[in-house]
Amino acid sequence: MHPRLELTSIPDPATGNIIAKCPDFDILDTKAAIEAAAKSFESFRTTTGRERSKLLRKWYEAIIAHAEDLAILITLENGKTINEARGEVQYAASFVEWFSEEAPRSYGDVIPSSNPLNRIVTLNEPVGVCGLITPWNFPAAMITRKIAPALAAGCTVVCKAPGEAPLTSLAIAELAHQSGFPRGSINIITALDNTAIVGEVLTTSPVIKKLSFTGSTAIGKLLMKQSSGTVKQLSLELSGNAPFLVFEDANLDSAIEGIVASKFRGSGQTCICANRIYVQRSIYQMFLDELVGRVRKFKIGNGFDVSTTHGPLIHDRAVAKVEAQIRDAEALGAKVVIGGKRALELGPNFFQPTVIRDMTSEMKLSSEETFGPVAALFPFDSEDEVVHLASQSEVGLAGYIFSRDVHRIFRVAERLEVGMIGVNTGMISDPASPFGGVKESGFGWEGSKHGISEFQVVKTLTFGGMATSHL
Repeated sequence: MHPRLELTSIPDPATGNIIAKCPDFDILDTKAAIEAAAKSFESFRTTTGRERSKLLRKWYEAIIAHAEDLAILITLENGKTINEARGEVQYAASFVEWFSEEAPRSYGDVIPSSNPLNRIVTLNEPVGVCGLITPWNFPAAMITRKIAPALAAGCTVVCKAPGEAPLTSLAIAELAHQSGFPRGSINIITALDNTAIVGEVLTTSPVIKKLSFTGSTAIGKLLMKQSSGTVKQLSLELSGNAPFLVFEDANLDSAIEGIVASKFRGSGQTCICANRIYVQRSIYQMFLDELVGRVRKFKIGNGFDVSTTHGPLIHDRAVAKVEAQIRDAEALGAKVVIGGKRALELGPNFFQPTVIRDMTSEMKLSSEETFGPVAALFPFDSEDEVVHLASQSEVGLAGYIFSRDVHRIFRVAERLEVGMIGVNTGMISDPASPFGGVKESGFGWEGSKHGISEFQVVKTLTFGGMATSHL
């Protein structure tokens, strides 16, 4: 680290105590990281898929071996409960394991030519040096979901860690280096105040051939605009506003479990959280009563307390946003059934898990991603009505359908304008499943067999003069 760099304090969201300080990298430091990645790429691109597979496997094993330490880091800097943090470490490791298995199996094609004298072959090659920008809500999983497929493809990376929670990223990258990845193949940038400057360097550098970003739609649009000057390949996983549809024939217990898993995981700070909960009117009151009963059993507090079910929000600005949305909904006629206030006795970043009823589409919570522990219930009467309501969003990341009618499930799923749908489940994340959205939730896929192709380019070879000899 250069002595001129400013240091940013990293607070524990639960206590406010400073747990570490990280350098706020600037333009020169970011360019140096890009140069290191470019130099490493010259040799790393020539490694075989099998060689990269072995390195990724060692990295996976190192993450598993240090799982508890990583979980402690996540809880310290993110605030989520230690049990959720442990689950995230396993989830993060699963992407490294998955792409260790994909790395040797990136096949090209032999394509029949329309010209009998030609033969066509395609090769999948690494796109080059990749710029990655990861969020704070999953400081372990988001970094491995991006870095692992890039390395599997033969790329090198410059990763901008989340300014609010950079420690987990640094630890995971160190484990990668200890696992044998060559110097310069993985470069981590920490920045908070200089985030915009770092982002501009990554988007405008001609050396960076691919940018992958997870974050808000507004920032995604800015990065997309900045990247246009060098015509970069982009993968953008942006804001969500997930509709959660509960039909009258749904299994009520399963739907409640789905809400608890989807809406309240991470205290509501995930991009695929149920944001608009549509419940058919005939079961609305029953569903509301059951959900409130479950929420009453929650216990908010410090994530290291084993009895805690839900931790703090990331900072006071997140709390202020949640509170503002609730007050707006109340002013327009919605009613808070439980929660709805800050838990100041615990600290400034804690907010009570909330259930609010009688929501309408005019309320801010209907059109804005909440990123907090607020279950907002909207009544509906018919299938056509709820599909229309669910589609009234500029974004389309995830959605959820709860019904026991398979015909209805397919009808509704095909009409919902989202990239991913959970059917009778609130948990849809899996390394084998493509993760991505439509509309202003972005484009590109992470995880699955598609994840590695996001970091590759197809090169076509056409061989001429291949006439068959006649004996």
